Amino acid sequence: MHCKSERRRALAWALYDWGNSAYATTVMAGFFPIFFKQVWAADLSAVESTFRLGLINSIAGIVIVLLAPLLGAVADTIGARKRFLLIFAALGILSTALLPLVAAGEWLAAMLLYLAASIGFSGSIAFYDSLLLFVAREEDYDRTSALGYALGYLGGGLLFAANVWMTLDPSLFGLADKGEAVRTAFYMVAAWWLFFTLPLARCVEEPKGEGSGAWTALRGGIAALRDSWNHIRQLRTVAIFLFAYWFYIDGVDTIVRMAVDYGLSLGFESTDLIVALLITQFVGFPSALLFGRLGERLGPKRGIFIGLAVYVAVVLWAYAMESVAEFYALAVVVGLVQGGIQALSRSLYGRLIPRDRSAEFFGFYNMLGKFAVVLGPLMVGSVAELSGSPRLGILSVLLLFMLGALLLSRVDVERARVVMN
Repeated sequence: MHCKSERRRALAWALYDWGNSAYATTVMAGFFPIFFKQVWAADLSAVESTFRLGLINSIAGIVIVLLAPLLGAVADTIGARKRFLLIFAALGILSTALLPLVAAGEWLAAMLLYLAASIGFSGSIAFYDSLLLFVAREEDYDRTSALGYALGYLGGGLLFAANVWMTLDPSLFGLADKGEAVRTAFYMVAAWWLFFTLPLARCVEEPKGEGSGAWTALRGGIAALRDSWNHIRQLRTVAIFLFAYWFYIDGVDTIVRMAVDYGLSLGFESTDLIVALLITQFVGFPSALLFGRLGERLGPKRGIFIGLAVYVAVVLWAYAMESVAEFYALAVVVGLVQGGIQALSRSLYGRLIPRDRSAEFFGFYNMLGKFAVVLGPLMVGSVAELSGSPRLGILSVLLLFMLGALLLSRVDVERARVVMN
C-alpha cells in the first residue's frame, strides 16, 4: 500500500480494526468461553469454570486499567504510540496462535494464554485510538473513526461467519471434528490479526518525541500522568464527558454482553442467538459509516444523542419481547447504532483533548471503557435475581443511558476547544 496520501494513511489505520476485531468476535465473544467450559475446564463444575473465566477477564481489565494511562504518558513523551501498539498486538497475536496447542483439561494454560491475548488486544486499542489524531484532520475525525469501527464490524463478522461455518460442517473443510475446527479458527484469527496490522506498521507515522532512555521516559511518563490528573480536573468538559461516556458505554456493553443470556432466559435457542450476533456485525458495517456522515452534518454530540434514544427504545422493546423474530429485529436495530455511538464518542473525545498528549488521554478513555463492564451486568443480574424477572433486569439498563445522556448534555464542546487553544 502506498502511504503518501492522507486517505491511504487513514485506511491503513482503520484496517487494524478490521484485523483485531476477529479476536473480539471469534475468540472473546464466540469460541473461547464455549471451548474453555467444554474442553479445557471440562473436569471442573460449571460454577467453577464460570468463576475462572470471569476472574481472568477481570484480571485482564485491571491490568489495562493500571497500565494504559501510564504507558500512554510514556508513549506521548518519547513518540512511541505506534511502537507500543505493535508490542501489544504482537503479544495478542502470539498468545492467540498458541491457544490451539493447549491440551484438553489444561485450564490453567488456557487461562494464562487468554489473559495475555486479552491484554495484548485491549492494550493495543488504547494506542490505536490515540493515533486517530495523526492520521486525520480534525474535520475528518468523525468519518475516519467511523471507518475504523465499520471495517471492524465487517472484518470481524466475515471471519466469524467463516469460523462458525467450519464448526457446523468440519468435514467440508477437511477437518476431523468441531474441536479441530475451533483450534483452526484460533490460528486463523492470529494470522488475520497479523496480516491486517502490517498496513498500519508501514504507513502510519507520528511526530518524534524526546530521545529519552527507558528510565528517563518512565519517570517522565509518571510525571506527565500526575499532571494529567490535574489537567483533567481543570478541563471540566473532558471530565464531564468521561463520566457521561462511562455510564452510557456501560449500557451499550451490557446490552452486548447480556443479550445472549437474556435470550436464553426467555427460552430462545442458542443457534438463533449466534445468528443474531452475526446480524449485528454485518448491519454494523454500513451503519457505522452512516453515523460518521451524521456526525459531520449534525456534530458528534447530537449523533450520540440519537444513538442513545434508539438504545432506550431497544431496552423498552426487549422488556416486552416475546418471539425470536423480535430478537432478530432488535439485533438489526442494535447494529444500526452500536458502532456509531462508539465511533462518534472516540471522535468527540479527540476534539476535547490536547493533541500532543493523545495517548495519555486515550489511556484514561480506555481505562473507563474497561470499568464500564462492571455496573451494568451487576445491575441486570441483581435486579433479575431480586425480582425473579429477567425482563426487569434488562429494564434496569435504562438508568445508565439516562445518566449518560444527562451528563453528555452538559458537555460544552465549543468551550473546550477555546480552552484548548
